[in-house]
Amino acid sequence: MADTMETVYWDPFDPVVDADPHATWKRLRDEAPVYRNDRYGFWALSRFADVEAAHRDPATFSSSHGTVLEIMGDEPFQGGMMIFMDPPEHTMLRALVSRAFTPRRVAALEERIRGLCAELLDPHVGGGGFDFVQDFGAALPAMVIATLLGIPAEDQARAHHLIDTTFHIEEGVGMINDVSLSARIELHEYLTAQLAARVGEPRDDMLSDLVRAEVKTPDGGTRRLTLKESADFADLLISAGTETVARLLGWAAVVLDEHPDQRAELAAEPGLIPATVEELLRYEAPSPVQGRWTTRPVELHGVTIPEGSKVLLITGSAGRDERRYPHADRFDVHRPAEQHVSFGHGIHFCLGAALARLEGRIGLEETFRRFPTWRVDRERAVRLHTSTVRGWSSVPVELP
Repeated sequence: MADTMETVYWDPFDPVVDADPHATWKRLRDEAPVYRNDRYGFWALSRFADVEAAHRDPATFSSSHGTVLEIMGDEPFQGGMMIFMDPPEHTMLRALVSRAFTPRRVAALEERIRGLCAELLDPHVGGGGFDFVQDFGAALPAMVIATLLGIPAEDQARAHHLIDTTFHIEEGVGMINDVSLSARIELHEYLTAQLAARVGEPRDDMLSDLVRAEVKTPDGGTRRLTLKESADFADLLISAGTETVARLLGWAAVVLDEHPDQRAELAAEPGLIPATVEELLRYEAPSPVQGRWTTRPVELHGVTIPEGSKVLLITGSAGRDERRYPHADRFDVHRPAEQHVSFGHGIHFCLGAALARLEGRIGLEETFRRFPTWRVDRERAVRLHTSTVRGWSSVPVELP
């Protein structure tokens, strides 16, 4: 095992590997399913069964030290981000936030989402092309989640820009840099001000729900969220709610252009689109890496991961694991909608998964309603690369 691990190298900061990581991830699955990176001091799991099991065992694979490699440290993460919590704190707060994503509330957004798609796509009908991500894929979820939260229309472009900037990376430090941190601070301050305004004048939106919400305390009583806790929630919702769908739709444009026969089938039969969304999530996971911290020694495949170790769960690799999926490297819109881990599993399963699926489905339906075919200009397309998100920040498409 030691000799094998010296011959295969993977780290989530390497843009060359990240441009096409699937060959490297296959080697990890086959040769080093429990991988050690000494340069950055982490272990990695790449097989579907191992990634899924770790997601389902938060007592062993803790989120409390952060889930993004560059912020993970020896001490638990200080902050109110629910994704960086374990039970019982996580359980209490998840129950609160889950109220925002009830099936009824999500389903009620369908008309709004279709209207936004028309607003974003109609100006390009009859034109020569547009940027599928910047003009549509990233703008759509940003507008939907901003509407859900109650961000004023005149501020939504600013919020979208700040979210994009928080994902700015620099070599050697990832997202821990002045540009990213300044954007994160400005976004948090903006959300705090919006929440403070609703304390005295609540509205019919999620920000008002947060300032009015009560959570149970350990002594059996209840309390309101602090302004900081509410802002942390809002920050998480607006950032995660934008990024996942933006990357999903970007991948849809690229992958379907690489498979024109299947794209033609979707244009002719929109009923295939829901399963296609699941296949896209499996085939190119928008968030392919999640970090965890071991609370005890873990033995897998003859290797022991010590207690107090950083472990990266490579969900992007799990989605291509031949042990789980026949012909895993084949994109197939007819593949049965099988379980995948692109939204996580267990207690940290993505709260916004139903909304992301709805936006992905409607986004593709409305795209095909107007543009049954397109060509991606690969020379001008721009990748988005971070240690935890993978996709495209710009996908210029040419229309016939």
